[in-house]
Amino acid sequence: MNLKGKGKKRWLLLIVVIVLAAAWLWQKLNAPQPQYQTLIVRKGDLEQAVLATGKLDALRKVDVGAQVSGQLKTLSVNIGDKVKKDQLLGVIDPEQAENQIKEVEATLMELRAQRRQAVAEMQLAKVTLSRQQQLARTQAISRQDLDTAATELEVKQAQIGTLDAQIQRNQATLSTAKTNLDYTRIMAPMAGEVTEITTLQGQTVIAAQQAPNILTLADLSTMLVKAQVSEADVIHLKPGLKAWFTVLGDPLTRYEGTLKDVLPTPEKVNDAIFYYARFEVPNPKGILRLDMTAQVHIQLTGVRNILTIPLSALGDATGDNRYTVRLLRNGEVHDREVTLGARNDTSVEVVKGLEEGDEVIVGEKQPGDKS
Repeated sequence: MNLKGKGKKRWLLLIVVIVLAAAWLWQKLNAPQPQYQTLIVRKGDLEQAVLATGKLDALRKVDVGAQVSGQLKTLSVNIGDKVKKDQLLGVIDPEQAENQIKEVEATLMELRAQRRQAVAEMQLAKVTLSRQQQLARTQAISRQDLDTAATELEVKQAQIGTLDAQIQRNQATLSTAKTNLDYTRIMAPMAGEVTEITTLQGQTVIAAQQAPNILTLADLSTMLVKAQVSEADVIHLKPGLKAWFTVLGDPLTRYEGTLKDVLPTPEKVNDAIFYYARFEVPNPKGILRLDMTAQVHIQLTGVRNILTIPLSALGDATGDNRYTVRLLRNGEVHDREVTLGARNDTSVEVVKGLEEGDEVIVGEKQPGDKS
């Protein structure tokens, strides 16, 4: 009886083990599998770039001012007008300049008349001196009379010299007055577009200390990009690097140029230091405007037609530039060691360990994880 009882217990224990094993196996086989985010390895380009935000400005922009004082009688342009070089933009009241010209011309006429009179008196003094010298030879006059005649001639000659100097000074004043009259006509110093008007028609401008601004002209055919680069990135920049940008209204269009310079003077923004990196881009269609925001990329290095994977696909480091990645093949996960090359902030070049078409795991979602 004991043998039979022990046999039954063994059978019962075996049945329990089998049931538990079957339950574990059923649970294992029917457990929800993790969902993998994968990426097919393809060939592409890898760029290491400095990212910055910039503003657009005109390459050529000039403030047109007034060099004479007076009322702005006429203003012939409006904001947005396109003008040609030497086109008339406005006129300052010319009456004051015209009156100055008339006044100086009248002074010159008076001085020239005085000079003619002085020349006649000098001729008379010469004749008188010659006569006195002849009389002095016969001692018909005193030595004092001879000296007086000689002095009178020298005085007349000095008067002519003084009048000549006054005439030259007034001729210079007349030239200045005529120049000021020309300045009352405000001409366009270059071809461009009127982007700002500071002084309105009818206002009075005073040019005593500095030239007041009337309007601003900008040549928008070529734009200047001023990218605000952090002090951590600016040490990598040098003239000649390729640069491009997009604007907020059209993020798919790239405007390309070459880095022109990096301004040496920094700008401080909330205790952060930034430097301006500048480059030019053509704007033949006039799409780009002043003060547009530019999303700027300045390329430091670049490699073409290589295998790349995102940094999120990298696992543990196994050595110098060697990491493990996980591959998904036929539903199974396999580890693979890869050797890396160039990299940027988002992707890395795979030099060895992967082939085009491999499916790498870049993310994993466990069962029960919320999206």
